[in-house]
Amino acid sequence: MKANHHKFNVFIEVARKLNGIGITPLLMGSVGLEVVTDRSWDAQDLDIHVPGDKRGWEVPAETSIHNWNEIVEIMNSMGYTLIDLHEHEFSKDGLSVEFGIIDTLPAFAGIKIEDLKMHQNGDVRYYLLNPQQYLHVYEASSKDSYRADQNNHKDLSKMEYLNDLVSAANIKRK
Repeated sequence: MKANHHKFNVFIEVARKLNGIGITPLLMGSVGLEVVTDRSWDAQDLDIHVPGDKRGWEVPAETSIHNWNEIVEIMNSMGYTLIDLHEHEFSKDGLSVEFGIIDTLPAFAGIKIEDLKMHQNGDVRYYLLNPQQYLHVYEASSKDSYRADQNNHKDLSKMEYLNDLVSAANIKRK
C-alpha cells in the first residue's frame, strides 16, 4: 500500500480508543483516499469524522461533536494537544489530527450514513468512503470558496482521478 503508513497507524490507534467508548469513526481526507486508491496523495494531516450534530458549524464547537469531552481525554492521553477548538484540531510532533462530524455527510455531499462501508483492522472498526463517495465529497468541497482557494490544485487532481476510476468501474459493470 502506498498510503502513508504512519498516519494510517495513528488513525488505527485513535480509532481503537474511540471504539472503546462506542464510536466507529470514519477516516476521511487524503489518508483515507490513499487507503482506498492505494496511491499517495501527500496527506498533510489526519481527518477523522465522528458522530455529532448534523447542523455542523451552526452549533457551538464545544457541543457540535457528541462525546467531545471523552474525545479530548483520549487525545490528551495519547499526548495530543488541542490547538483549535473551532476546527476540533489536535497536534503532536507536527501531526495535525482534526475531527469532523459524520452526520453532516448527507446534507454536505449526499452520502447516507447507512451507505458507509465498515472496515476492520484487527479488533478496530472504522468506516471508509468508496471512490464514488469520495468524488461526491471533493465535488461538494470544491464549492467551498476557502477550500477552493487553499487546495484547488490538489482537489482537482483528486476529482479527475476519481472520475476516471468511477467511470472505469461503471464500464466494467456493464
